[in-house]
Order: sequence, then C-alpha cells, then structure tokens
Amino acid sequence: MSTTTSHSPESEGAPEAGGARSARLIHNEATTEIPVHLLFRDDPEPVSVPLAPAVVGRRRGTGEQPRVPRRPAAPVPARPAPEVDPELVERPARVLPGGVGVLAGACGVAGCALTSWWAGAVPPPALDALGLPWSAGAGFGPAQWAAYAGAGALGLFGFGGLARGRTGRAWVLGLFGRYRGTVRRTGLLWVNPLVLRRRVDVRLRHWRSEPLSAVDANGVALRVVVLVVWRVKDTARATLGIEDHESYLRDCVEAALSRAPVEGPAVKGGAAASRSAVGDVLTRLVAEDTAPVGVEVFSVQPVRIEYAPEVAAVMHRRRIAALDAQNRATALTSVVDSVEDTVTRLTMRGLVELDDYERKALVKDLTVAFCAGRGDASP
Repeated sequence: MSTTTSHSPESEGAPEAGGARSARLIHNEATTEIPVHLLFRDDPEPVSVPLAPAVVGRRRGTGEQPRVPRRPAAPVPARPAPEVDPELVERPARVLPGGVGVLAGACGVAGCALTSWWAGAVPPPALDALGLPWSAGAGFGPAQWAAYAGAGALGLFGFGGLARGRTGRAWVLGLFGRYRGTVRRTGLLWVNPLVLRRRVDVRLRHWRSEPLSAVDANGVALRVVVLVVWRVKDTARATLGIEDHESYLRDCVEAALSRAPVEGPAVKGGAAASRSAVGDVLTRLVAEDTAPVGVEVFSVQPVRIEYAPEVAAVMHRRRIAALDAQNRATALTSVVDSVEDTVTRLTMRGLVELDDYERKALVKDLTVAFCAGRGDASP
C-alpha cells in the first residue's frame, strides 16, 4: 500500500536539514508570520508570539485592501502665550487742565509786550492808544533779550501744549522713545509739547471683510465674508507692541478661517445654529490671538458664505440633483400613501371584494393614475 503525502505550497522548496521540521509559516490578516514548529513544540516553556496587526499587502485571491490600524490622534500641544513687555502696559499720563496752558501762554505774551515797552520798541501812538505811559527806552541789551527769551518760551509752552480730548479717542505719549502714558480724558487739556503724540481710536468698531478663503468639513473651497466687532483695549500694546494692529487683526481672522471648518451654503437644516457655532469658534480663536497686542474682539460672525468660483458650478449642479432626488422621493411616498389609503377604504367599507390578483391590478392602476395626475399638475 502506498501512502501519498500532501505537501503545502509553503513547504515546497524548503528541504529539511538535519531532521528538523521545515519552517512552514501561517499567514493571517490579524497576526504576524508565525512558524508552525513554534505551535507544536515539545518543551513546556511558553512562547510569546506578537499578535499585532501587520498586514502590508492585499489578501491573495480576494483583492481586498489591507486594513491599516488606526492610531490615536496625538494631542495638539497648547501654544505658549507670548510674553508681554511690562513696560507696554497702559497707564494714565500726567496732563494739566487746559486753563493752565492758556494762562501760561497769556503770561508769555504779556511778558513780551512788557519787554518791548521796556526796551522802547513800542511807538508813542500805540502807547497813547493803549493808555500806557511813555518810556524813554533802555534799548535792547542782554537783560531785554533774556526777558524776551523767557517770555517767548513761556508763551510757546503754554499755547503749544494745548490739546482737545475727544470722546472715543486717546493719545499715546512718548518722550525720547519711551512710553510716557495714555491720555483718555476729554475737553481742553495741556500736554507737554515735547512729547510725541499718537492718536488712537478706542471706540467700539466693526470691520466687514472682503471674501476670504475657507474650506468646509469635506475640504470644499469656500468664500466667506465675516463681520468683526472689536476695540482697542490697551493702547500701549496696540500702538507700540505691533506695527499695525488693524492689519494684524485681518491676518488673525484669515488664520482662524484656515483652522476652523465652515459649513457650506447648502447645509441641511440648522443653518443658523451651525453658523452660530462657527462664529463662536472663530471668536474664540481670534480673541486668543489678538489679546496679547491689546485688541479685544467681541464677535466674529460669518455673514455670507458661498462656494469658490472654481467649484461653484459643480456644487450648484450637485445641489440641484439632490433637490430633484428629494422631490422624487417625496412624490413617490405621497403616491404610495394615497394608493394605500384608497385601497384600504374600499376594502374596509365593503365596496369591493378583491383577491390578490385584483388587488395588485388595482394598486397598479391607481399608482399610474396618481403619478400621471401629479405629472400634469406639476407644470
């Protein structure tokens, strides 16, 4: 009797050496390659076999794509908050009431006039007209020139430092490149004329952007117009900590739109709630980016969302096709309900007695009639 021994394909071409078993392998999509002789060892020591998924190719004969194990998403590290220069913190500047400047300027003008009378530079007709006593005049000596200089400097400082503070406007003062404070007071004020003044608008402002690029959750290109409500909270940081806080605000809005997905204009149901949620996310992102530069953002809301020009035609056709399919499904459901209601009423009231064949014929005729009626009424 001859015994036929079957050999697996894996064992062919692998001759046994020295009486050892052939290194046949078992392949499985959920395991790594496991030598067969490890599964039938005589020694009792346990063998640790890694069972992690390690499929790198297609399954033979099935054409099935390999299943890649999902790795947990790595946590996004929190961005460190930028350090703020302690010198760039808004503080009130030292100013005086405007009446002090007017008084100082008037004293300077009066001192110049008195010095001119002392030097004899005022003509007699002018003295007679003003009712002043005539003076022989001491001439222009060092004392007269010193009096002129002092009175002129007093007049220039008095009138040159006058300023008018307006509601919603502030001045950022700097002297020799150093921040000296912020003036938020209103009315007539006297500010040191040697300091550099920068006017800042601190009112509540809004900015309506031009169409900005964005994407939805599926990666479709969009154009979004947002309305930003903001104001300058810290004038020192907004003016001295950055070159242009308005341009920086625009850049922050564009960066937030690139990070937050926006729902497209064809979102199904809950469009208002979806836009409100997107606005909350944009407000939080922009507020976090602009807080270090002294800009306070209250709201960033999308007011218009449309598809980008390169995908607008395709999305419009897709939207029309979806609406057409929805209308067809609604019409079919209505017809089926009408046919069912008609047949049920006829049979329950005993008007007709139908067997299965007659029932099917009646349902067919009613369906055709209702569909034809809807087709005639639709135009």
